[in-house]
Amino acid sequence: MVTRSNLLRGGAITCLAAGALALAQGLWIPVKADIAQLLLAQAWTRAIDGESAPTPWPWADTWPVARLSVPELGEHAIVLAEAGGEALAFGPSLLSQSVRPGENGVSVIAAHRDTHFAFLRDVEPGQTIVVERPDGPPALFRVTGSEIVDANRSGIQVAGGEPRLALVTCWPFGSITPGPLRYVVWAESVDMNRI
Repeated sequence: MVTRSNLLRGGAITCLAAGALALAQGLWIPVKADIAQLLLAQAWTRAIDGESAPTPWPWADTWPVARLSVPELGEHAIVLAEAGGEALAFGPSLLSQSVRPGENGVSVIAAHRDTHFAFLRDVEPGQTIVVERPDGPPALFRVTGSEIVDANRSGIQVAGGEPRLALVTCWPFGSITPGPLRYVVWAESVDMNRI
C-alpha cells in the first residue's frame, strides 16, 4: 500500500540522488582538467625531448605547444595546439590564427574561467608571465592591463608589431551560464637581457 510516508521518503531519495548526480557532474569538470594537466605534463616532457606533436593520450587530437606560468601567483598550465572546444576542456589552447608566443604579433591563448584561467582574476599589471616553448628559450611577458570585450568584437589583431600576449577567458568569473563577454589580460614582451 502506498502511503504518504512512503511517497515522501521516495521523493526525498529521488531529490538526494538528483543532488548527488548534479554534484558529481559539477566536480567532474575540474577533476578532468586536473587529470588532463598531469597527462599533458608527460607529453610536454616528450616535446622538450624532441618528439614532434606528442599527444597526451592515444585518441587526442591536440598536443602541448607551450607551458605558461605566472610565478607571482604560483600558477602554471600546459598550453595546447588548436583552441577547439574539446581542447579547451583539457587546458589552455593557442588559437591557430595567432602567432606562437615570442614571435612578432599577438599570441592568443584561451581557457575556461572556471578551471585553467580562473587565476586570471588575480593577475595584476606588472606581473611576469613566462611562456616556455619546446624549441627555444622562454618568452617573458609583463602584464600591462586587462579589459572586458564582446567576443565577436574583441579588437584583437594578431598580425604585426612586437611580441604580445592576450590571455582570454569568459566573463564574468563565477557565472554558470555562457555569455558574449570575454576577459582579456594583455602582456608585452620583456627583453630577458634587461631583467
